[in-house]
Amino acid sequence: MFRLFFRILALVALAIAVVMAVIDATRSIAADALTFTPLGESWYAASPDTLNLSQAIIQRYTLPFIWDPLIVQILTFPGWLVFFALSLIFYIAGYRRRRTVLV
Repeated sequence: MFRLFFRILALVALAIAVVMAVIDATRSIAADALTFTPLGESWYAASPDTLNLSQAIIQRYTLPFIWDPLIVQILTFPGWLVFFALSLIFYIAGYRRRRTVLV
């Protein structure tokens, strides 16, 4: 059950990573320079309220110093890279090892 859930999450994260990579590639072609859109900028453009809400929740209900050095650094990475890494983590979590039969 959980393996299927993690595989579905991996597929969704991979789809988001591909969409974000295509957007960055299109912008790079239009600008004639390699451009990457940070995850924080994409998130703020899509929904600024949820970005501010997540910051308030993390700083209020968890350890406050997690937001500033850790999550702010993650938000500066390209969005496609973050979602590709999440996809890889979810895939590894949902991976089923094949049993080897000894004869």
